[in-house]
Amino acid sequence: MLSTAHPAARILAVEDDPLLASHLQAYLQGCGYRVTLSRDGSEGLRLAECEDFDLILMDILLPGTNGLDALQQLRRRRGVPVLLISALGDEPHRIAGFSQGADDFLPKPFSLGELSVRIEAILRRVAYERREPSPRESADALWFDEDRCDVALAGHWAGLTPSEYRVLELLWRHRDEALSKPFLYQQALRRGYAQHDRSLDMHVSHIRRKLQTIGYQGGRVETVWGRGYVLARAGA
Repeated sequence: MLSTAHPAARILAVEDDPLLASHLQAYLQGCGYRVTLSRDGSEGLRLAECEDFDLILMDILLPGTNGLDALQQLRRRRGVPVLLISALGDEPHRIAGFSQGADDFLPKPFSLGELSVRIEAILRRVAYERREPSPRESADALWFDEDRCDVALAGHWAGLTPSEYRVLELLWRHRDEALSKPFLYQQALRRGYAQHDRSLDMHVSHIRRKLQTIGYQGGRVETVWGRGYVLARAGA
């Protein structure tokens, strides 16, 4: 199956199972992607930091550096989309993955067809975000840096993860408008909403804390019970 939407996209696959890695490489190359393989977490992190990839597939249980630690270190420097693939697919590991900045999480075993659809969805959203101008600076000097996936106030960075940045940026675009949880999951977290999934609530909690830490007082992310969240301007 040849991908026509992103035929030249570069993918780094960090997977220590040689058979699965071989299948991933053959299938994704057949879809038109350029694929680089790594079977070690430390090597994968080095490649991710030194080269430009459009997307990274990463296992969690890796020799060298495990996938969650590698992702945490990567997020300090790069905002490249990361799709975690792991047999550790229970809720605590999914939450841990999204907390470290994963864009999606695909539990093993999975079909290559589903993997392809998820990859296409991530690349499509990234392409859309690059076309749409990002808010840069507001009247109260909250600065949005799309490349860094972070915001700053008076030179002090909040230290947002890419997922937190996308949530805040979406709320910022729709200030004083209540956004539903399903909408935020789809547009910011890039997956469907499930009632048991508390990761959005956790991201909002982190955003509130980090904005408070840098002294931002221009607005606050508020809960709209039974609906979702709103970024309310101060004094509104």
